[in-house]
Amino acid sequence: MSKAERPETPNSAARFNEEKQTYAVRGSGQPDLEAGIAAIRNVWQTLPANPGVYRMLDARGDVLYVGKARALKNRVSNYTQIKQLPNRLKRMVSQTREMTIVTTNSEAEALLLEAQLIKRYRPAYNVLLRDDKSFPFILLRADHDFPRIHKHRGARRAKGEYYGPFASAGSVNQTLNSLEKLFLLRSCTDSYFNNRDRPCLLYQINRCSAPCVGRINKEDYAALVADARLFLSGKSTEVQTKLATAMEAASDALDFERAAMIRDRLKAMTFVQGSQAINAQGLGDADIFAMARQEGHICVQGFFIRGGQNWGHRAFFPAHIQGLEDAEILASLLAQFYEEVPPAKLILLDRDLPDMPLMAEALSDKAERKVELSVPQRGDRVRLMQQAERNAREALQRRVAESATQNKLLREIADLFELPEPPQRIEIYDNSHIQGSNALGGMVVAGPEGFIKNQYRKFNIKRGETVPGDDFGMMREVFQRRFARAMEEDPDREKDWPDLVLIDGGKGQMSVVKDALEEIGVEDVPMIAVSKGPDRNAGRESFHFPDGREMSLPINAPVLYYLQRLRDEAHRFAIGGHRAKRAKAITSSPLDEIAGIGPARKKALLLHFGTAKAVRSASLEDLQKAPGVSAAVAQTVHDFYHVR
Repeated sequence: MSKAERPETPNSAARFNEEKQTYAVRGSGQPDLEAGIAAIRNVWQTLPANPGVYRMLDARGDVLYVGKARALKNRVSNYTQIKQLPNRLKRMVSQTREMTIVTTNSEAEALLLEAQLIKRYRPAYNVLLRDDKSFPFILLRADHDFPRIHKHRGARRAKGEYYGPFASAGSVNQTLNSLEKLFLLRSCTDSYFNNRDRPCLLYQINRCSAPCVGRINKEDYAALVADARLFLSGKSTEVQTKLATAMEAASDALDFERAAMIRDRLKAMTFVQGSQAINAQGLGDADIFAMARQEGHICVQGFFIRGGQNWGHRAFFPAHIQGLEDAEILASLLAQFYEEVPPAKLILLDRDLPDMPLMAEALSDKAERKVELSVPQRGDRVRLMQQAERNAREALQRRVAESATQNKLLREIADLFELPEPPQRIEIYDNSHIQGSNALGGMVVAGPEGFIKNQYRKFNIKRGETVPGDDFGMMREVFQRRFARAMEEDPDREKDWPDLVLIDGGKGQMSVVKDALEEIGVEDVPMIAVSKGPDRNAGRESFHFPDGREMSLPINAPVLYYLQRLRDEAHRFAIGGHRAKRAKAITSSPLDEIAGIGPARKKALLLHFGTAKAVRSASLEDLQKAPGVSAAVAQTVHDFYHVR
């Protein structure tokens, strides 16, 4: 059977001709190879021989796999040839109960859409780029007479020029510090800029030209901005020559103070040029990727070169790589990486990829300019690649060593807390409030690879029966909400159920949590409460079991340090959420509760009446006199406060 679905809105980087349908075969949610083959064959019979993307879905509708094809009919038919499939794909077919098909205009567009969908759904059988942090950029804004330069993450909505990506916040901060010394551009917000009546400290230490108080005119500041653009575009030699000429002219004019200032700027430029980890002169804009494999782990090291300058490097450790060729893993990682990062003009790789011309075509379409993929054969590029390969091996060796240590700690935890096997998912809970106000519960998650930050959850304490300031009641509410939802959404406990729960608290919290879970029918989740020792000293913690037993650990035990890190992360997350909630409450207004009153109208009312209390007591006639407030809006405000 089949049913038509409305097409999704694709990424703006590609324009897809989507003809999307979902095909389903009813049946048990348990793995069943015959049912999976039947579902796929049902789809295959109606497929066109066009390029597109397909999704394998299980009985619950979760995406198992996303793939692209030059000819959908030919590609999907391969999954029915069970004898030719590796065990990994046999397991996937046995879980498949539905398929979603999206046709595209070309295979290159299919490649872009595949990467987009993998990033969105994170399927269990796709190679995943395991990196939850976006890349920072430097933004030189263009919406002000005195443009601001600052670090930027996220959507690129602001008007201006973006330079990046930088591999880390550290590398972008270092570059920004050097740019401030070099070009004296402001980094403050527009609000701060507009309210200055004297220069700030950055002017005093020669890192800003103080346009906020008129220490530099618009034309001279524009010249500094132009120099910064040249430098960030790789034309540092022109800027260096210009500064050297200006320093010589100032010296000839006996303006030694100005000459010394320009000299310091030249020193800053020399430091930037000399502090590059690799020599990338003459390379322009390029990304370099090299791979290393060890003991079933893979590391891909990326170097990011912009304007001949090294803007840092980052190690990637892709997940779901079992049974796949290295080149296939690298290709999938690159497609996902460039889903959110603009591709450089040149991408250097340590090996050929399957369908390398297709990848180049897809990235060129996304960037709307030519993108070249190349495997270096000789000269400086080979030396750069060798350095990237060495960094990949060293990063992987560190990762394997850390993984071995982590696995040892998890085995010790299993022995310590009488678990059947090392926990793969540990959930840690803590609450935060001030005398009951802005109460919030936090859950953090840790596993063999460290903290899983996209699984963190906040719980706003909102039940009427939870008394403000009652830590026990807050913990009860958090656990009942978390596990009642888990029982509803995943009764078979196939995913996202903890192997161990850590509670920041003592006997009281343990008793409350145990009773709360028994009320909703959850009695077999391993739980431990962690209470601080005498005088709340770290290292003297007591661990409380559900049956009332207590234990402590030697003060220098590595597993104790690990459990402290887990507890401290939960505390940090909970108190951070509480502070954000409190800050929002401080700036909130009673007018926020009125439907249809946006920021502009709220501001108009407050400017006219002075306070929210005065707005509340105003008559309908007075409300209608406020500038920018229509008769309908005035009636809405009046009715909100006076009609009940």
